[in-house]
Amino acid sequence: MSSPEHKKLIWNLIKDIKVGMLVTKSTKDGESMRARPMSLVQDAYDGTLFFYTSKSAAKAFEIKQDTDTCLTFTNPKDNVYVSLTGKAMVTEDRELIDKYWNPWVAAWFENGKDDPELAMLKVKINKGEHWDSTNNKLVQIFELAKSNIKESSTPKLGENEKFGTD
Repeated sequence: MSSPEHKKLIWNLIKDIKVGMLVTKSTKDGESMRARPMSLVQDAYDGTLFFYTSKSAAKAFEIKQDTDTCLTFTNPKDNVYVSLTGKAMVTEDRELIDKYWNPWVAAWFENGKDDPELAMLKVKINKGEHWDSTNNKLVQIFELAKSNIKESSTPKLGENEKFGTD
């Protein structure tokens, strides 16, 4: 997994992006992958991400068949890219539902917190990778041009780090 400092770094990269793409294996053939946007609901990260979902949503069935998931967060404007993999589960834990409930979520569930379809998706992250370039576009263009002139050099476009284990 990762240290508290690294978890803080990951949270700082994804918290303002808010929406990530959740990837699961399709239940139709068990091999093809399917992605859909999911909105973060928490205000801190300790190695687990939470999302609201409907119990009858395809992702809930897919996760019951195969808990392996991938979440990606991107902010091309700021050159931030994060890929996280982990194990997911669907839960009806009332404490979690109450803890993260907000008006945005309420708009999706007609009967509020008592909606019979309401559940939480809990994803325990075990590894990932992030790319973060604070260089402005001019510096990036310079690095790419320099790399093309010197065929052996790799452009220095920012930070890239892999973390975690299976």
